[in-house]
Amino acid sequence: RSSGFKEALARLEYVASSRLIGVLTGEVGSGKSTVARAFSSRLDPTKNPVVYISDSFLDPRGFYREALWQLGVAPAFLRADARRQFSAVLMDLWESQGKSPVIIIDEAHGLSQEMLNEIRYLTNFRLDSVSPFSLILIGQTELRAHLRLKSLEAVKQRISVRYHLPPLSEQETKDYIAHSMKASGASSNMFTDGAVRLIHAHSRGIPRVINNICISCLIDLKARGGQMVEEDNVKRAVAELED
Repeated sequence: RSSGFKEALARLEYVASSRLIGVLTGEVGSGKSTVARAFSSRLDPTKNPVVYISDSFLDPRGFYREALWQLGVAPAFLRADARRQFSAVLMDLWESQGKSPVIIIDEAHGLSQEMLNEIRYLTNFRLDSVSPFSLILIGQTELRAHLRLKSLEAVKQRISVRYHLPPLSEQETKDYIAHSMKASGASSNMFTDGAVRLIHAHSRGIPRVINNICISCLIDLKARGGQMVEEDNVKRAVAELED
């Protein structure tokens, strides 16, 4: 796991333990959803039940309905009723059971201004000194630009933790490839240092792109009967992917 992955995980855990609002951003394929899954798996569901919603077209009514369903409650039909119901459920979980839900909205870069403004209501609902829940927005880099809009200043001010998931360094790319190869039952040393350098350069350290290049390299290697992935394999693989 890269240093960026570990840092992102630590920050999300802080958001959950302190019942704050946090934002995690990153490039397409940078591993945001992987971080979210790892983070969710480390939470104790008896203390921090997870509400995970991945919908870039999410509207307020859809949010309340989906969140209530995941919390085991049949939602009211009207948005205003579902909103009040959601607030009541959160407070009941906190006051009677000591549970603090962690609400994760993935693909948040696609949220409408209406939905982002609804977050302001959610934060207004939080009590002066006690919050019954934490909220995490996960999205591509443009989410940061959305939150800089003057119309969303009130929402931005309520975000306590922000982190942008960085790309892998060259060494992290090498370690990532070795780990992936070992996990698949192959030799962890099938890629020469020169090949790794080229893969890192072309992928910009983005894990999903690294995966695609490596798969294409291994297909090229098998077709040509080689033993190790070298720079020429990478060049052909990249050319094929860019075609």
